[in-house]
Amino acid sequence: MYLRTTQRRNRDGSVVRYVQLAHNRRVDGVTQAQVLLNLGREDRLDRDGLRRLVASINRYLGVPDSGAPADAAQLAGDGLRVAASRPVGTVRLLDGLWRALEVDAALRKVLGSRRFTTDVERVLFALVANRAIDPMSKLSAAEWASCDVAIDGLDAMDEDQAYRAMDLLVEADAQAEVQEAVFFAVADLLNLEVDLLFFDTTSTYFERDDEETGEAAFRRYGHSKDHREDLPQIVIGLAVTKEGIPVRCWCWPGNTNDQTILPQVKDDIRGWRLGRIITVVDRGFSSAENLAYLRRGGGHFIAGMRMRDGNPLVEQVLSRQGRYQQVRENLRVKEVTVDEAGVRFVICHNPEQAERDRGQREDAIARLEAELARIKQTRERDRKKANKNARQKAEAAHLKAECALRDHPALGRWLRQSPTGRLSINRAKVKQEARLDGKYLIATSDPHISAEDTALGYKNLLEAERGFRDLKSTLDLRPVFHRLEHRIRAHVLLCWLALLLIRVAERRTGATWRRIATELARVHAVALTGSAGTAVHTTPLTTTQAGIYRDCQVPAPPPITALHPS
Repeated sequence: MYLRTTQRRNRDGSVVRYVQLAHNRRVDGVTQAQVLLNLGREDRLDRDGLRRLVASINRYLGVPDSGAPADAAQLAGDGLRVAASRPVGTVRLLDGLWRALEVDAALRKVLGSRRFTTDVERVLFALVANRAIDPMSKLSAAEWASCDVAIDGLDAMDEDQAYRAMDLLVEADAQAEVQEAVFFAVADLLNLEVDLLFFDTTSTYFERDDEETGEAAFRRYGHSKDHREDLPQIVIGLAVTKEGIPVRCWCWPGNTNDQTILPQVKDDIRGWRLGRIITVVDRGFSSAENLAYLRRGGGHFIAGMRMRDGNPLVEQVLSRQGRYQQVRENLRVKEVTVDEAGVRFVICHNPEQAERDRGQREDAIARLEAELARIKQTRERDRKKANKNARQKAEAAHLKAECALRDHPALGRWLRQSPTGRLSINRAKVKQEARLDGKYLIATSDPHISAEDTALGYKNLLEAERGFRDLKSTLDLRPVFHRLEHRIRAHVLLCWLALLLIRVAERRTGATWRRIATELARVHAVALTGSAGTAVHTTPLTTTQAGIYRDCQVPAPPPITALHPS
């Protein structure tokens, strides 16, 4: 694409030139110029308009304006020295998403007209950016924002301002007003579909000797999903869309049972008036009471069902005849009908998982058979010992080995104990488990959704689990450097906001957040000081870095971000 000129000679001999925007194309093997836009006569051309167009294109490409100095060195004068250098690339991206998604406006609206020496919204953004880039304690985060990174609109902050902003955030979010305002701003801009809403819970523990006591105790002992029953914890709930965008988070005391919290989640989401929603939950929430509650007010659910708890309904479903429908290469589904009012059941079968289940079971049985044979052989040998004390000592050792097998978390399920105390392989259990290889059962109350969409919708519940993994790994939810309940809730809320930003960045670029953050961390704002003053210069962007900003629809940092004449 290029500018070209054409000319026309008038009767009086004068020549008039015209400017056109054109590009070449090949027609029947011959290159021809195709005019895209006629800009008019050259003597009447709006040259200032063309300069503005060139400047706009340069800004998009991250190229310095030809009318401005090429770099900060020309502005700072001679005798240059580097005064400071701070990474700016990742913070610039997060700040652009923060503003584009109108999170700043939503926070200011909810926080109200509170007057402080430091902008509360900027402090909250700094804490959120810290979770996404380099998670640390709030004390260290205040130093990080003041000394180690360049944040627009925030020159410095201290830990008191960080704690004050957290307190205001929790106060404003007492009824989830902050989360609601942020989500609806994001949903409108991203055109999110919330017809399927995925919910799951996790726990996070605290390094302390004992749990809190009293009616309002928050850090309590409970079922730890991190396998740390020895430490007090809290329970965290997370609802996400099928794109993985977090909708809302909850915090409960550590001894809260999963079966008791779903009605609250349903009521809280219903208060947002999101329209028709199908709630997708895992097997831990599929009690009859919970599923009935999810159907109140015209709601629907997709829920995983327990298959190994002796429920007669499972046996009834598995005994139904029918053909599987191939949905994906590793997924087949079969819808079955049973006498359950308003509920449909879908059996899902993963052939690859079935093979893995069979192999693991056979390995476990072979290991048990070998161990039981060894115990039997050594028991018979030790019974022939002449010394009574030696026989009793050997028998005690055999009993200890049998008890270890019986109580083994993975192997004990395949054993049964006779009235005499001897162990043997539970062949009935093995046969029963073989019927369940690679299978899981899903129930739904929606009469219109297909069996295929039901299965795929349930598989998307992995997005909630992925959110928890990122909260605990990428965003370092733990350790929590707080002991007060409202500060703990604020910490979780900051992690939720950070998860929102990185999910949007991942969705728009198609890359992982680790890759995005690593690439943009190489973009620095360098302060050059000379005889004419100080100018802050941004290191040139690579093609990959410019592409990330472009994909996220965030303006790239300008070549010169600040100028302070001496």
